[in-house]
Amino acid sequence: MTQKNETPALLLSLLVTGGLIGAGAWWLTQRFNVSQMNTPSPQPTATSNSNADWSSVQNVPSGIFKYGGSTSWAPLRLSVDSALQAARPEFRLRYVDPANGAPSSTSGIRMLIDSQVEFAQSSRPITPQEQQEAQQKGFSLREIPIAIDGLAIAVNPSLNIAGLTLDQLRGIYTGQLTNWKQVGGADLPITAFSRDAKSGGTVELFIEQVLNKQSFAPSVQIVSTTTEALRKLGSTPGGIYFASAPEVVPQCTVKPIPISRGNQLVAPYQEPLATCPTRNQLNTGAFQDGTYPLTRNLSVIVKQNNGTEQKAGEAYANLMLSSPAQDAIAKAGFVRIR
Repeated sequence: MTQKNETPALLLSLLVTGGLIGAGAWWLTQRFNVSQMNTPSPQPTATSNSNADWSSVQNVPSGIFKYGGSTSWAPLRLSVDSALQAARPEFRLRYVDPANGAPSSTSGIRMLIDSQVEFAQSSRPITPQEQQEAQQKGFSLREIPIAIDGLAIAVNPSLNIAGLTLDQLRGIYTGQLTNWKQVGGADLPITAFSRDAKSGGTVELFIEQVLNKQSFAPSVQIVSTTTEALRKLGSTPGGIYFASAPEVVPQCTVKPIPISRGNQLVAPYQEPLATCPTRNQLNTGAFQDGTYPLTRNLSVIVKQNNGTEQKAGEAYANLMLSSPAQDAIAKAGFVRIR
C-alpha cells in the first residue's frame, strides 16, 4: 500500500478512537453525577445546652449582675454558682438580700419587679398577681426550670409510723389531728413545726398543695429556719416538720417518711431507709416521673424586657442547664432536669 492510500485510513482510525474515548468519558461523568445525587448529604448534628460545657454557652454578658430569691437555692448558690464563676469570670454574680424581711422566692420576685436585681431564683411558680404587676410596669416574667425539688416530711427518729397521706398531713397542720395514735402511731401528742407562712416558696407550696390554702392551726410552732426546726425535731419525740427534700433526706437527727395522695406510700429517699453514718439518697426516679406527691421545679425568673436584665437572666438559666451545671446540681442533692 502506498503512503497516499495509508493517510485516509489513519485519519479514520484516529477519529473512531477519539469518539470512543469521548463517549466513555461522557458515560463515566453521568454515572458519577447520578451516584453523587443519590448519596445523602451529611446533616448537621443538633446540640443543646445539656451537652454544652461552661465555655460553649453563648450570649453571656460581661459585668456584675445582682440576683436574689429562694432559700431552697442556697446549696446551689454555694456549689454550682461558685463553679460557674470560676468557669465564666466575666459573668460576675452578686446575691442580694431583701431590704426588709428574710430571703425567699417571693422577695426575689418582688426585687425583680422593682428593678433591684437582674433575675431571681424561685422554688415556686409565678403568681398571676406578680405577672400582673410586672405587666403594669411594661414587661412580663418568664420562669425557666433548671432542677426538680420536692418537699420531704420528717419526724423524730423514735417515732414508729409507716407514712402519712396528704389528707392526714392537712389534718395535722390544721389542728384536726393532735395525737399520733390517730394516724397509726403511738399514743403521743403531735408537735408540728413550720416556718412562717410568708417565709418563702416552700411554705407557700405546702399551704397550697397540702392545706388547700387553709391556715396553720394555732398549735403549729413557728421557727425561723430549717436548721432550728431540725434541731427541735430531733429533741421532740412527737415532732413533725417539712422542708426541701435535700435539706431533710440526708439528715441523721431526723427521719424522713413516705407520703401518698391515696393508698400508695412513696418515700422521698431510696429504699431501704438507711441509718447513720450512712446517708439517705434522694428518690430521684420518683421525683422525675411525678409519683412522689410533692414535687416542684426550681426556676430562674427572667424579666422579659429585651434589655440587660433579660440577657443576664437567660444567660444564667442557660449556664445552669449546661452539662457541668446539671452534674453539680445532682451532686448538691437536687434532681437534674436534663
